[in-house]
Amino acid sequence: MAADAAGTAHIGGALVRLRNATGLPVAFGGLVEPGRQRMRISEFSGAAGLALRGLAVTSGNGLGGKAVALARPCAVTDYSLSRQISHEYDAAVAEEGLRSVVAIPVVVRRRVRGVLYGALRTAQPLGERTLTAAVQAARDLEQALVVQDEARDLLAAAEARAAAAGAGRGGGGGGGGGEASASWEQVREAHAALRALAPRIADPVLRGELLDACGMLAPAAPWGPERQPVVLAPRELDVLACVAAGATNAAAAERLGLRAETVKGYLRSAMRRLGARTRGEAVVAARRAGLLP
Repeated sequence: MAADAAGTAHIGGALVRLRNATGLPVAFGGLVEPGRQRMRISEFSGAAGLALRGLAVTSGNGLGGKAVALARPCAVTDYSLSRQISHEYDAAVAEEGLRSVVAIPVVVRRRVRGVLYGALRTAQPLGERTLTAAVQAARDLEQALVVQDEARDLLAAAEARAAAAGAGRGGGGGGGGGEASASWEQVREAHAALRALAPRIADPVLRGELLDACGMLAPAAPWGPERQPVVLAPRELDVLACVAAGATNAAAAERLGLRAETVKGYLRSAMRRLGARTRGEAVVAARRAGLLP
């Protein structure tokens, strides 16, 4: 799967939001192909035909290509007659019956990752409110892609650190113990960051991958018939993961987007379930139960 393929799942939702916010009857868009100076239109909302489906738009060409090249929104009142753009894609645009069109680049980490379009089938200027709402839809998509990138980066880093920590523990002797200990602390920090990030992921597949990775970083402890496994609610485990990484209640609240009192409540509940009297005891008990790395 291409590096940005997962981002396609966000495009459809962004197009629906764009139409709802602007009242434009047609919206479409796609992602810039990794390593190439072009984007491919892949997602639609309100389109009548297939003329634009799969269309590859080269940077600089047409309205969307201009938005990619300039990394800023571009609009035309009558696409086929506009002197502000080149006209490589007039046939496809005309077949869909589009006249007034806006193209907004989706910029993540200073790189154009995609383009959202909104359009009318009549030639009339798009008002300031419409343009502002369309740009906001693109900004929301940018934030979703930033979170997705962070998640993937954390996931890769966590897996690498877990492998390094495991190798250090297995090697034994020499100075490896200190290195393994440091690596394991990094694993714990990555685990806490992944758990804090997971609720922000809109894509259920990616969110599931993150939570599965958290499970791999904290493999469940074996339980005999005489002992029952401890079960913590997801938010209780999120808070405990932050505490295990050294966060105060206030820091955990900021990281998780919760109120400090809410964090305290989750922590008290986790301590009760784990039979712990202090934060430190709760962390130790959770690690013994295989809930934390």
